[in-house]
Amino acid sequence: MRVQMLGLCRFSYLGLRGYQVEHDSIAARRAYLYDPDRLARRWLWFTTVALPGWLAQTDPDFTLVIMTGPDLPQPWLGRLQELCDRVPQLQLSLVPPMDYHLQACRAAVAPHVDPVAEVIGHFRHDDDDAVALDYVAATRRDFASVQELWRPEGRLSLDYGRGLMIEARGGKLRITPRICHNMGVALTVFLKPEIPDTALHYNHTQLARWMPGVQISRPLMFIRSIHGDSDSGDMGPGLPWDPEEGAMKRLLRLRFGLARGDLVDLARQLHEAPAGGGTGGGAGGAG
Repeated sequence: MRVQMLGLCRFSYLGLRGYQVEHDSIAARRAYLYDPDRLARRWLWFTTVALPGWLAQTDPDFTLVIMTGPDLPQPWLGRLQELCDRVPQLQLSLVPPMDYHLQACRAAVAPHVDPVAEVIGHFRHDDDDAVALDYVAATRRDFASVQELWRPEGRLSLDYGRGLMIEARGGKLRITPRICHNMGVALTVFLKPEIPDTALHYNHTQLARWMPGVQISRPLMFIRSIHGDSDSGDMGPGLPWDPEEGAMKRLLRLRFGLARGDLVDLARQLHEAPAGGGTGGGAGGAG
């Protein structure tokens, strides 16, 4: 069975709906999202935390659509274009502001649906989060084990619940291991190809309303970032878990291709950067 892994990452997409931080006009939202200091911080998160895992997936058979507006300021638009030109799995989608956010998400993703796929594994990814290096491979493997649950309705969610919450506040880094339910990152929604939805069409906290779901609590599969530009500024519900003593550096390196020192430097850089741009509304959020 041909399963396409198809994701959507919103990078400061200029839309009025779909985020917890709201604005009254396109002009107000453009000023907020395109603030130069804010965009510099978003780029730091994207390149330091989110990107390494996608560039080193053990299964390279996936597509991640990076959605932004055609008027995203330079140099950020040029940097995204250069990145997507260089990495075949990354596809840049320039979507003008639309009345309804889900229509915009569909417009971004639809051109990239594989016409011969029998199942589409839709996922959302925020530009400041990370998935493990084997997320795509594990998702495809584990879906094969539970695909009979998918067949009756053509809808199924597969959630990896073990992750790390990283907080960057006051120039300091804090890492909290958590097991969460349908956090949104490392969560895949499997749909029949004829269903014209994306992962964003389903509120990840209410997936049971629309489909059966499976959660896998091992191995460690995601990082979720919490900081001043986050769309949601708290961890949400979850359970603690305890890595072996002294194992955090190894886990970051082996599971995500990240160095703890780089995350510490990121927290420091964000604290020292200009404070313009306000708080709230990230890339997914909005990016």
